[in-house]
Amino acid sequence: MVHPGTCEAVRGHPTTEDLDHLMNSPSETTTVLVFSHRSEVREAIINAVGRRPAADVGRVSYVEAATIAEVLTEVDAGRVELAILDGEAQPTGGMGLSRQLKNEIAQCPPVIIAVRRRDDRWLAVWSQADAVIVHPLDPLTAAETVAEVLRARRPQAANG
Repeated sequence: MVHPGTCEAVRGHPTTEDLDHLMNSPSETTTVLVFSHRSEVREAIINAVGRRPAADVGRVSYVEAATIAEVLTEVDAGRVELAILDGEAQPTGGMGLSRQLKNEIAQCPPVIIAVRRRDDRWLAVWSQADAVIVHPLDPLTAAETVAEVLRARRPQAANG
């Protein structure tokens, strides 16, 4: 028996998560690749950005990559709509990888570089990244940066 005011799902009645999924069809979900050789860095990025960085950009789903080969496979296949790359990844950092992607992939998705020092922003510019986030990650700043990049990627609505 379910008591009023509880969050338990009742057979036949959708939960909040069910309603959220129905309102945000899979076609409105953006696939974000998160690259770092360290799982704790990938987790920190995902936790900071969250599943819905802004109401107007919809939900995001994540694909994690620990190697360059995994990143290249996902991007080459066209399954990625945004890549967040760890600038400190080893043996190849996200900045060099960003530059490679931008120069070699015709339909390269936007790239955000996560750096450890604010002073490294100039390297992210060299890498042709679309944006930069700085560790320690502030969830509001990280989510807004992702939302801004996704908004810029949208085709502009025709005036009419």
